[in-house]
Formats: sequence, structure tokens, C-alpha cells
Amino acid sequence: MPTSSSPWQDPATVQQFLRNVRGAVPLAIEQIEIMLQVVAAAREQVRSFLDLGCGDAVLAAAILEEHPHARGVLLESSEGMLDAARHRLREDVSRLDFVLADVEQPGGLEKVSALGPFDAIVSAFALHGIEERRKREIFAACAQVLLPGGIFISIEHVASATRWSQSPADDLLIDAIFGEAMTRSPGKTRAEVAQEYYAQASRVGQAAAPLEVQCDWLRQAGFDNVDCFLKVQELAVFGGQRVGGTGISDQ
Repeated sequence: MPTSSSPWQDPATVQQFLRNVRGAVPLAIEQIEIMLQVVAAAREQVRSFLDLGCGDAVLAAAILEEHPHARGVLLESSEGMLDAARHRLREDVSRLDFVLADVEQPGGLEKVSALGPFDAIVSAFALHGIEERRKREIFAACAQVLLPGGIFISIEHVASATRWSQSPADDLLIDAIFGEAMTRSPGKTRAEVAQEYYAQASRVGQAAAPLEVQCDWLRQAGFDNVDCFLKVQELAVFGGQRVGGTGISDQ
């Protein structure tokens, strides 16, 4: 079960994310387009998919539009986010399962194992704050819950190599959030946006690993064709394909 200490159990945090952050992710449309292209390359027809940490279901909505006969499972640790996902996908609820579970906790994927296996697993900005050991367990569990030939795609923050290269990445996100905020709160200054950005990053507890390291984790978890499909500074779309094997399990 989700823990009460998670900031995503705070309705105010959820609403701030939905209003100011999700809409300000740089290259958000390109990220989703790349995800759909990679999924299509692996699976011409997607019959089942898992949206891991679905948030407000942006990725699930894109897959459902592209694959109108697919069934989806949306896993999320926040009731507020699940409510937002249900609202966005209210016309498709008959072919969706909404699961409240925290993937960060051991056994978090067990709640969806009986609903698989899946042709595709996708995730956006749900895994980058998870510590190494658990994240590697999640990658291994995802490999097991995929059908042979199935694809796993993660859209997330990855660590910069140095503090010097991290600084322009922070500026990119702050500028994007500031631009979005101007349409909703015209009086807010960039300095105020920057202060909120760093406070939020500190509260959530960023624990992102470098892209190259995470690609190695995917290979060790049993994925083939591991690659980065789009990267701009600290924003990356990467993943791999499961080839061969059977079975569903979680660590």
C-alpha cells in the first residue's frame, strides 16, 4: 500500500503537478511519439499493456488511440492521480483496470501479475527517484511480465555526468515550467518558479542514475535491443525488448 509519507498522497502536490509540471515537460509530444514508434516496431498490434506509475494517463491515452482494441492496466500509488487517470480515460474504462499499488515497495507488481502478460510496459517520470536495488528488481520483474518480443519503455530523468552539465538541465526545466506558469499565474517570477522547483526536487528526493548505467541494468535484467531512443540533457526515452522465456513474477 502507498505510504502516507509520499508527497503524491498530498492532493495539493497532485494538483500542482497536473497544472504546472506535466504540461511543461520539454519535448513531451516528441517523447510520446517516439514511445509509440518503438512500441509499434516491437508489436504491430498491441493487445495488452501496462502503464507503470500512470499519473494522469497521458501515455495510456496515446496507446489506446493508436491501438483501439488494446486492454490496459494502469498502476499508480496515488489515489489522486488514479482519479485523474479515470477521468481522462472515462470513455475507455470498460477495457481498463486501475490498480492502486506502490511499485517502489517489494511486491508492488504482484497486484498486476494476474492481469498480464503484456505486449508493452510503459512508464513516464515514475521510476527516476527509486534507489538502485529496487529499480533493478523492477526491471527484472518487468522482463518477466512481458510476452516474448514485448517492449519496455521508460521516459524519465536520468542523472547528468557532472554538476556542470546538470545546471543547464535544471535551467531547461525551470524555463519550461516558468513558461507554462505564465499562462496560469502571470504574476509569478522565474525566481519563484526556480525556488519551487528546487524545493520540490529536494522533497521528492531525486535518485536518478546515469543513462548508460540504467541501460546496463536492463540488459542484466534480461532485455535485448536495449537503447536510448531520445535524449535531451537529463530527459531520456529508453528501454528494451524481451526476447524468449516465459513466466510472470515480481521480486
